[in-house]
Amino acid sequence: MTRLKLAVVAVLMSALWSVGATAKFNIFACEPEWGALAKEITGNKAKIYVATGPNQDAHYIRAKPSLIAKIRIADLVFCTGASLEVGWLPLLLQRGASAEVQPGQPGYLMAADFVNTLEKPLVLDRSLGDIHPEGNPHIHLDPRNIVKLAKILKERLSILDSKNASFYKMRSRSFTKNWELLLTQWSKRLPRLKGRGIAVHHRNWSYLLAWSGLIEMAMLEEKPGIAPSAMHLKRVNNKVSIKNTMAILRTTFDDSAPSKWLMEKSGVPAIVLPFSVPRTPKEGNLAALFNSILTKLENIAVRH
Repeated sequence: MTRLKLAVVAVLMSALWSVGATAKFNIFACEPEWGALAKEITGNKAKIYVATGPNQDAHYIRAKPSLIAKIRIADLVFCTGASLEVGWLPLLLQRGASAEVQPGQPGYLMAADFVNTLEKPLVLDRSLGDIHPEGNPHIHLDPRNIVKLAKILKERLSILDSKNASFYKMRSRSFTKNWELLLTQWSKRLPRLKGRGIAVHHRNWSYLLAWSGLIEMAMLEEKPGIAPSAMHLKRVNNKVSIKNTMAILRTTFDDSAPSKWLMEKSGVPAIVLPFSVPRTPKEGNLAALFNSILTKLENIAVRH
């Protein structure tokens, strides 16, 4: 009996050691862009869960039990920050997350903390609409920010998963080298966009504009996050024309009605740009996102 017990214990210990040795680092990414960047740096060393899809507005996500279950096992929470997830991430952290991924801990990484955000409000007033005290949160649409965040992510991973630090360093170096080549290639495509006017449904595109040189002529929302009134849309229509505005931009999750109305009245084409990458790397990556955005804008620029 003693020998049998010892044998059982030995088998159990071996199984536990095997699980521990092969267990992957768990990353909870709030948005697809951060899941994609995490995949670039971690390769096969991490298991990445992405909480939202590219066709969802990350402002408005429910703190579902399935998300609580995923954040409970996270070793790193990687999100945008700048109050983008304020309606649901704090609740997830409170209900399910470990102490290691709470604010102030190495396992809590908010991308917006490491870049210069645009459109920081001078005053905070709810009458101004859905504004973010920290500035515009849609930082991923300036590809120069991606390089900065790849480095930050590599450094954080090296602390949290030190046994794979050299692997993350190698992956980060390779990604950065490739990304800088892409930045050079993309920069050669920007002159045909620089100085061209566009109208936006919501200020999702501010970082894209800052990088590309496009100029915002008007915003369809009267205030951020507030649906436009008929009177406001008429004022916007007086501002834009096919002479000064190349396109009206929106995401898949923006209401299509205002941009369609403005297109019919002004003659300016309304287009939907991809806002993020698919949830799974097999369907696309960050490079493909920017290539797609640039190609769509170039096609419009040629015709208008």
